[in-house]
Amino acid sequence: MIDFLGIGAQKCGTYWLYEHLKGHPQIRFPAGKEIHFWDQRRGRSAEQWMALFPEAPGFQQGEITPAYALLNVEVISAVRVAAPSVKLFYSIRNPIARAWSSALMALGRAELTIDEVSDQWFIDHFESRGSRQRGGFLKCIENWLSVFPEDSLHLIVFDDLRDNPRHVLLLLAAHIGVDELPFASADESKLRIPIFKGPDSNVRPSLLDYLRRIYIGEIRKMSGYLGRDFTAWTEWDGSR
Repeated sequence: MIDFLGIGAQKCGTYWLYEHLKGHPQIRFPAGKEIHFWDQRRGRSAEQWMALFPEAPGFQQGEITPAYALLNVEVISAVRVAAPSVKLFYSIRNPIARAWSSALMALGRAELTIDEVSDQWFIDHFESRGSRQRGGFLKCIENWLSVFPEDSLHLIVFDDLRDNPRHVLLLLAAHIGVDELPFASADESKLRIPIFKGPDSNVRPSLLDYLRRIYIGEIRKMSGYLGRDFTAWTEWDGSR
């Protein structure tokens, strides 16, 4: 049985969450972090997914696959049929910073250095369907909450993960339904160590305004949705 499901977002701290969650004595990831079952199922049945999570009394178990944020409503509905009580969590980040981090990851996968590519290479990546969808946080939330009840989805803001990691883990433990004590007593210095950190290249000034134009609307929508001031996101200077 699966108890929790991390649905993303890509480049928003999911590896950090995985590393700390898997160290909790009541949490298991029996098939690893990212299973990619629902975005790559190719005819496989929901029973095959559930078989990846054999009964484990005393444990809460799940997976974290950022690609699930982009599932369509039909597939999300199939997820709910398979696991109607699963607890969801979704981490978001300044979409400008997320898009830049994603582009740098793509650069590495292409075995290119930042000095080898033009502004247009980056712009093409920013404008790609995948990058735009991954930065469309509110649409992803709306899709999942059109199928699952609102209280099943716990949102994490990357800024909080960076500034107060213990508090983020305590809230997540309560949502998942595990003892908060292991996180309450964890070494603060270890909680603040970045995990799977990307390159430290700053955003080119010639690209920063372009990214702001793409995402200023999304930032304003998320600010209204969460009731938080994300002015700092639009004013970010691009430094990493």
